[in-house]
Amino acid sequence: MTIRTPAVAGRFYEASAQALKQQIGSLADKKADKSAVIACMLPHAGYMYSGRVAVETVSRIKIPDKIILLGPNHTGNGAPFSLMAEGAWDTPLGRVDIDAALAKKLLTGSTTLVNDSLAHSDEHSLEVEIPIFQYFKSGFKIVPIAFMTADTAALIETGKEIAAVITQEGIKDSVLIAASSDMTHFERQREAAAKDKEAIKAILELDAKQLIEKVRRLDISMCGWAPAVVMIVIAKSLGAKKADLVKYETSGDVTGDMSSVVGYAGIRIY
Repeated sequence: MTIRTPAVAGRFYEASAQALKQQIGSLADKKADKSAVIACMLPHAGYMYSGRVAVETVSRIKIPDKIILLGPNHTGNGAPFSLMAEGAWDTPLGRVDIDAALAKKLLTGSTTLVNDSLAHSDEHSLEVEIPIFQYFKSGFKIVPIAFMTADTAALIETGKEIAAVITQEGIKDSVLIAASSDMTHFERQREAAAKDKEAIKAILELDAKQLIEKVRRLDISMCGWAPAVVMIVIAKSLGAKKADLVKYETSGDVTGDMSSVVGYAGIRIY
């Protein structure tokens, strides 16, 4: 069995189980009401920067037994549409198995996805989300998918194909679609927040084409716009009607440096 070992433990988040639980626990909203959602979008920077946004968002989600993780490929390794179809991912909080049966069905039902573990070996965008889910729930399985493409037609088709498999299998209520994305990168606080407001508006309106248009027209350096587009398409295909913004912050809110920030948004889709 292929075991994917942590690539950024000790850098993006604490490397020991005890310290990691304390780190996530310090960011969690333990009194938050939890809702069943179809999808969510979470940031993926180091927990010291984006952890509060990610953890407060997951605090408000009833986590099902299966999570399809959608993230950007920062490393440039692997295929443009890379799904890791078997094995498990280790984190300091334990091992999370890949749902091989679901992964196989997604590969069979897709014209774009390929079985590729190389894209995932050193990629942090999905890794950092898993311990947060583990803090709140154990025993879930994952299907990790990484995107490295600007082919919007293929992204939209991929979302429709994933939704079709979920519908055919009758597992809508037992699957969470989790897209991983940071927002604007390394611009002044005022400019970053203004751009991010426009991208967030498109996501909250469940409008994938509007998100694509705004990212291009406003030159929004949102690293996970492709996973976000796929997430929106899947969610709408599964009957999503609304979304909410749980929290938005920037790195400047943590460091106090507003001259060059990265934006982080936590969103739920119902």
